[in-house]
Amino acid sequence: MAFTAWRSFDSWIDNTSLPLTLADTSTEVLDRNGRLLRAYPVGDGLWRLAVRPDQTDPRFLEMLLRYEDKRFHSHAGVDPVALLRAAGQALWNGRTVSGGSTLTMQVARLLEDGSTGRWSGKLRQMRVALALERRLSKDEILTLYLTHAPYGGAAEGIRAAAYAWFGKEPGRLTPAEAALLVALPQSPERRRPDRFPEAAQDARNRVLARMQRQGVLTIEDAEAARRTPLPHRMAAFPRLAPHLADRVAAAHPGKRQHRLTIDGAVQSRMQQLLAEAVRASGPQLSAALIAADHQTGEVLALAGSPDYAGTARRGFVDMTLAVRSPGSTLKPLVYGLAFDQGLAHPETLIHDGPVNFDGYAPQNFDNSFRGDIRVREALQLSLNIPVVKLTQELGPARLMAAMRAGGAGPRLPGGAPGLALALGGVGISLQDLVQLYAGLAAGGQGPGLQVLQGGPPLRAGRVMSAEAAWQVGDILRGLPVPPGAKAGTIAYKTGTSYGHRDAWAIGWDGRHVIGIWMGRADGTPVPGIFGGDLAAPVLFEAFGRLKPALEPLPPPPPAALIVSSAELPPPLQRFRSRSAAFDGSAEAPELVFPPEGARLALDGGSLTLKLRGGTAPFLVLADGLPVLSGQRRREFPVPSPGPGFSSLVIVDSAGRSDRVNLRID
Repeated sequence: MAFTAWRSFDSWIDNTSLPLTLADTSTEVLDRNGRLLRAYPVGDGLWRLAVRPDQTDPRFLEMLLRYEDKRFHSHAGVDPVALLRAAGQALWNGRTVSGGSTLTMQVARLLEDGSTGRWSGKLRQMRVALALERRLSKDEILTLYLTHAPYGGAAEGIRAAAYAWFGKEPGRLTPAEAALLVALPQSPERRRPDRFPEAAQDARNRVLARMQRQGVLTIEDAEAARRTPLPHRMAAFPRLAPHLADRVAAAHPGKRQHRLTIDGAVQSRMQQLLAEAVRASGPQLSAALIAADHQTGEVLALAGSPDYAGTARRGFVDMTLAVRSPGSTLKPLVYGLAFDQGLAHPETLIHDGPVNFDGYAPQNFDNSFRGDIRVREALQLSLNIPVVKLTQELGPARLMAAMRAGGAGPRLPGGAPGLALALGGVGISLQDLVQLYAGLAAGGQGPGLQVLQGGPPLRAGRVMSAEAAWQVGDILRGLPVPPGAKAGTIAYKTGTSYGHRDAWAIGWDGRHVIGIWMGRADGTPVPGIFGGDLAAPVLFEAFGRLKPALEPLPPPPPAALIVSSAELPPPLQRFRSRSAAFDGSAEAPELVFPPEGARLALDGGSLTLKLRGGTAPFLVLADGLPVLSGQRRREFPVPSPGPGFSSLVIVDSAGRSDRVNLRID
């Protein structure tokens, strides 16, 4: 009879229909070190983070088992001793004093969302608990408890609770924190410390008292834990790299965990930097930042806006992907291609004066001309006319092809690329610009930027030779730096788009590249913003927050030509277009100074002229009247034409001439 009864009971347990044990958990986005960057609530609106016992503080686990189920590792799902004790206390006191539920029975209740008080509910929990013990290991059952136990509000499971109440992972908890988390699941809403602090404190202290009696805590530790203040509010879950997390989660909808190349500590510092950078510039200014290792392509920080939840700044818009005008930030690419093609060298002289390409007449930002100038200085001053001349010789299509080869996806407003391309007449994102600059920093061919760990290494195409890339970096490291920054440590370029809509600063040291964009997310102008004034200081501060010390820029490649202008091969000493050899006026005189459109302040004295080309002697006319003749020198004074607008003409002995218009104040 007893055997038959046992077989029937055994069969009853074996035939138990178990609830689903594979519960939906939050999608998590982790950094390169496993730190939580972002989590998403599950379908029922709960924060339920996957967890294992070995990810939880061992002292918390000991306190939990000692308080809730000290025979957990020895019973088969139901603890007869605990049930008898609970029944005896209830009979003696006329009310329920303590429960007899094991952790396994609590897991059964949590999985089925069942009742705890009714006998039918309790019996069902026992049956499910006994069945669970037969089919799962103790660690698996404990994992289910740690995943599903309620801790108040939308926090479910120990990891969600540790973040909600203490803003940390549960791997290291103080005695006070552990005791509160042991007590909360018994009555998660009525013991919430933010709403019912007295009830929460009493429950926590009862746990501490029992742990002290059982020798889990010393008297000193227990007393210190009792004095520890309770959390007064639920903390927000981490929201680091939120735009990137959204992007990755949307691209892999079925995956529950994503490990990124992002460094959570660096990301936090960069987000704070952007928030500080826009604080004094009005409520609508936005900003974006990308920091990457240009040797591996790993992105270490990516901030799409200063405030993900900010409405005035449209913080939800990921400005690292927004297509904007790059201003002058493409100029280094033009110069590098020109070096690579043998059109120029950093010490080549190039003329900065009025030009007209079939109706397109670019002007410098300050509407002045500097005459003959070294290419190095032209890039450092970010002059427009020299770079357009080089683009004309390269061909705008070559510049577009180089951007695409470097891993960027430039977008033209319409039609074929024109010369304005070099001055920002193209749409490109911050992510693509950082990709291009990573190629420059890595010697003309860089790795493809990547944000997911474990993927195959990516490689962008070669944009230019290592020698040309080094020459560009050598020029850009010579730019003036913001106050307080150390000169010569970062090669960088700033840019301002037409209409003051975008301010840029992108630079690199020997290991990392950082790009900064600032402006308004809706594309409206920001009067008075310049990349050099607004974005450059943020760039240098970002490098300071990235690491304690900058890494030196690389030495020149062995084949790099490092000479003065006079030592260059004759074709490289002065920039001339490829068609110059077929120009009939190649030897005509040219007024080098003053340049066309110059505005000079003279105190009634003489005006010095500088000539190039032509055959002496020379005749000089001012406003159509001869003022000097028979001049054989190429630098000489002439009488000032007087205040106002004037026209100067130089005529050589062969009748060839040149003219400039200027204004004298």
